[in-house]
Amino acid sequence: MEQPTLKFDEKGLIPAIVQDYYTKQVLTLAYMNRESLEISIRERKTCFFSRSRQELWRKGETSGNRQHIASIYADCDGDALVVEVVKDGPACHTGSESCFFQPLYISEEITPFSYDGLYELIRGRKTEPKEGSYTTYLFEKGLDKILKKVGEECTEVIIGGAKRDKEETVYEIADLAYHVMVLMVEAGIGMKDVTAELARRHVVDHKVKQERMK
Repeated sequence: MEQPTLKFDEKGLIPAIVQDYYTKQVLTLAYMNRESLEISIRERKTCFFSRSRQELWRKGETSGNRQHIASIYADCDGDALVVEVVKDGPACHTGSESCFFQPLYISEEITPFSYDGLYELIRGRKTEPKEGSYTTYLFEKGLDKILKKVGEECTEVIIGGAKRDKEETVYEIADLAYHVMVLMVEAGIGMKDVTAELARRHVVDHKVKQERMK
C-alpha cells in the first residue's frame, strides 16, 4: 500500500480526528508530530503531542483509558488524519465518552438518529419506568413477552419480504430492530457486544463458521 505524503504545519504538527471504530462517534481532536505518529503506529495505541505541555503523551497513560488503533487515514490533501480506535474508556478528561458534548446548534428540521441513542432511550425506560410507555410495558411483562414480540416481528419481516413490498418490509424491519434492542437491554447485551461480534466475523473462515452453526 502506497503511503500518502503528509503535510505537517510550521510547528511540525498535524491534526488527528479520533473516531470510535464501532459507533463512528467523533471522540476528540488532538495533534500528532512525526514521532508521536510513528509511536502510534508502532504501539497500535494513540500517542499525541501536547501543544500546552510541549511533550508527547500516550492516551490513557495515567487514566487507563487507552485507545487501540484500528486504522489511520489521511485526507485528500494529506494535512489531517482520521484515527479509528477501540477505546478502553471515556475519551474526555471530564469522563464523557466524547469531548464533543456541548450543543451549539441543533436543527429542528432534521431529527438526528443513532442506534446508540435509541438503545440508551430504551434502557432508560427500564431503569426509570414511565407510565404509559410501551417500552416500559414490555419490560414489566418480562422476557417471555419480549421474546414473543421478537418472534412476531420476525414473521412480519418475512411476510413483507416475500411480497417484495419495500415500504412494508422497511417498516417491519424497523419494528424488529426496536424489539431486538428491547431484548438486548433485558439480556444485558450492549451495542458494542454486537458490533464487536460482527467485526470478528470478518476474520473468521466461512467453513469454521458453518461448523460452529451446526
